[in-house]
Amino acid sequence: MSRLGLRPLVLGAALAVAPAVSAYADPVASIAAESVYGDIIRQIGGGNVAVTSVMASMDQDPHEFEPTPAVARAVAHARLVVYNGAGYDAWMERLLSAAPSRGRETIDVAKLAGRHPGDNPHLWYDVAAISALATALAAKLSAIDPAHEQAYAEGLAAFDASLSPLRAEIAAMRARYAGTAVTATEPVFQYMADALGLAMRNAAFQQAVMNDTEPGARTIAAFEDDLRRHAVRALLYNTQTDAAVAQRMRDVANRAGVAVVAITETQPPGKTYPQWMLGQLDALERALAR
Repeated sequence: MSRLGLRPLVLGAALAVAPAVSAYADPVASIAAESVYGDIIRQIGGGNVAVTSVMASMDQDPHEFEPTPAVARAVAHARLVVYNGAGYDAWMERLLSAAPSRGRETIDVAKLAGRHPGDNPHLWYDVAAISALATALAAKLSAIDPAHEQAYAEGLAAFDASLSPLRAEIAAMRARYAGTAVTATEPVFQYMADALGLAMRNAAFQQAVMNDTEPGARTIAAFEDDLRRHAVRALLYNTQTDAAVAQRMRDVANRAGVAVVAITETQPPGKTYPQWMLGQLDALERALAR
């Protein structure tokens, strides 16, 4: 897993709302544990929110993140906090417990999606979970700042419309590739693979790498055999890990001529959620079409 420096990133304060427009003059101070959720808060809230995304660096392994005192202070003063849940960012739950606030709204995305600790925590690859989050965000922001309820409703509608090309691409790829065998170094992409109808192999290997444990010898051998025999059409490789065994599978795939598709846990800077997802689907489409 990556041990590079952990760099919490403030994604910028939103524009102030003039007092003449609303009695709620300040933008809603919002904290997102992961940058993908910060992006969605910003898309729905627009200039009425000030968003800080904590885990925003592409150079870090989110599973190893530890918050700084500055993050703890920001959480303590936030009006809205969104975090993944399902054990992915347990540090956020600790910070919220350490600084209780009656005026603060929180969203646990995993609970919202009906997921629990032990379930696959990479919920941003589940478009239904993201849609549920967007609806909950509009409701929470309206409760905090009712003067801008209409603006939040419009932000929600615009965000939902931005998901239409993504939903259409998922449906089109499912029609073409359902049942196609693929594999991955970690279960990061699993929810999207399920939506596409892909047959994912080597689940035990993926779980071991995600949990920072060494897969068994038979598990590794089976993975390598799938690649060398071309039993899978593509390898989905999480670029935010430096686990030697995952890199080994990538190298075996390259030597065998199996397409390697790069995926990430963190949303790239400068891209919206739909752009991020569509870019990865485009890369996967090219790999499956080979």
